[in-house]
Amino acid sequence: MTFETPVTQGASFPAFEAHPGYRRMFAPDRLTLGIFLPLRFYQGDMSVLAGQAELVEAIDRQDFAAVWVRDVPLYDPGFGDAGQIFDPFTYLAFLAARTKRVALATGSTIFSLRHPIDLAKSAFTIDQLSGGRLVLGIASGDRPVEFPAYGLEHAQRGERFAQAVTYFRQLMQSGRLAIDSPLGRFDTAELLPKPVHGSIPLIVTSSSGQSPEWIAEQADGWLTYPDATHNLLGPQRLAAKIQAWRARIPDGGFRPHMTNEWLDLVDDPDYPRTPLQGGFTLRTGRKGLITLLEQWQAAGVNHAALGIQFAQRPAAEIIQELAEYVLPHFASHQPAPALATAW
Repeated sequence: MTFETPVTQGASFPAFEAHPGYRRMFAPDRLTLGIFLPLRFYQGDMSVLAGQAELVEAIDRQDFAAVWVRDVPLYDPGFGDAGQIFDPFTYLAFLAARTKRVALATGSTIFSLRHPIDLAKSAFTIDQLSGGRLVLGIASGDRPVEFPAYGLEHAQRGERFAQAVTYFRQLMQSGRLAIDSPLGRFDTAELLPKPVHGSIPLIVTSSSGQSPEWIAEQADGWLTYPDATHNLLGPQRLAAKIQAWRARIPDGGFRPHMTNEWLDLVDDPDYPRTPLQGGFTLRTGRKGLITLLEQWQAAGVNHAALGIQFAQRPAAEIIQELAEYVLPHFASHQPAPALATAW
């Protein structure tokens, strides 16, 4: 069974021609690999994160395209996992100091919960400290406990998300600004620092409470869930979704698509793709993983973020196998190096 490869949109890189993080991760018709943090699932003991930074350094040396961190302000045991525990921006600043090339990505920053000035101040700072390697996955949030904790209405998260995106983009503009938004207003001020190359890509996650037209017009890229990953039906449905989105992009220019999977990579390379936890996790050998990634690439996916926190084997062992046997099929792009500044 086969399916048609979507027609590639124009291969332009609008505002991100010189952006090291974006260009390392994305190019038309190509798929790159990233690793989601944490590398081990938090179950009440912070010691599971011990040594993770050293493994991120190895991920950087081995030439993966990106590392991803999640934004989970409050741990709700009834909802799901606690992310990487650390504040995403603080942790990315720590990792920026220990890496050189790998893109630093959020998956995803909850734009509905935080004020755009605080988001921009943190994001622009990390972009400067990392030499332009920050890529922002952004979302409206899906954990109901967090919204009343911030004094916000869960039902209004989609509206606040769109308002925050507009405000954030205004703050990236150079020079003194005057902003009048439902989220705040000021006259004749400027937010410093600015991003290294003038802008930071905003990758919208799922719908984030927005229409397909809004996502096509406003998103610098789109991160969606992969559908089924144990057979061809999931990649087929994903291909149709990506095609429909790209057909709506107003200028027809290239916009990257990303997806992710929680992976239990076993040591038998021929182990078949087997869904676990109702399809939430995929158990497979590396040959099955390579086949899935090839199907995603044919479907129009430009980056795959792999999470191994539920895997049974040691994280270092899985990362080494991915680097040795899988990454050569989906090599990271080699843009201009990140801006090296001795802060």
